[in-house]
Amino acid sequence: MPARDLALLTETAREAGKIALRYWRREPKVWDKGGEHGPVTEADLAVNEMLKARLLAARPDYGWLSEETPDSADRLAVETVFIIDPIDGTRAFVAGEETWAHSLAVAHKGKVTAGVVYLPALDRIYTASESAAPMRDGEAIRASGRDRLEGSNILTTKANMAPEKWPGGVPEITRSFRASLAYRLCLAAEGRFDGMLTLRDAWEWDIAAGALIAERAGAVVSDMTGAGLRFNTAGAQAKGVLALPQGPHAEAVRRLTAA
Repeated sequence: MPARDLALLTETAREAGKIALRYWRREPKVWDKGGEHGPVTEADLAVNEMLKARLLAARPDYGWLSEETPDSADRLAVETVFIIDPIDGTRAFVAGEETWAHSLAVAHKGKVTAGVVYLPALDRIYTASESAAPMRDGEAIRASGRDRLEGSNILTTKANMAPEKWPGGVPEITRSFRASLAYRLCLAAEGRFDGMLTLRDAWEWDIAAGALIAERAGAVVSDMTGAGLRFNTAGAQAKGVLALPQGPHAEAVRRLTAA
């Protein structure tokens, strides 16, 4: 089933890209969702509508969790669920930048079994399943083999490196950034950076697909305490995300959890 699900997600992600590109750099309508939830555009909503209709028609027994659909506890009663972010990196989308993505995943009993991250503006697609190797545009990818956290090039925000967040000492790293959390996970998966981390609570729809891709590519993926990620949880959030090679991951967890 993961192979069939991966094929479905891949095809549907490309269809989502066609819809989103009709709005990109064309001044789409934008609303502020309030709080810290950020903006949403008419493109997000149009993509979400298509994805929900297409995916649930193909898998009517699956549950549904999406950033742009009001959540329902019904999803907790099923073993398999779609976890979707119609547009991850909406601020980048509104600004006319290229590094926004569609993030589509299937999780079974809390574990992601198939995932796709597609960047339509770059026509770049990342795919993986529990039985299929991680790919970028059909070519196999592999995470960084770096063995030390110090000196690593890590995708993260400045706020994540504040001293109060690192009781064991802030590591000396080179910091880089991309707007889409899903894309950051994929860049870690292909070894263009040594890894990524976010210490803020992370919504499952932002990380589900990318976490599988990074893990299958050889990165160690966990929350900020080192615990494995679970999906389709009641709160739909993880306590931060680390996606790093084994040695740097162990060092990051040690520094983050030091007494």
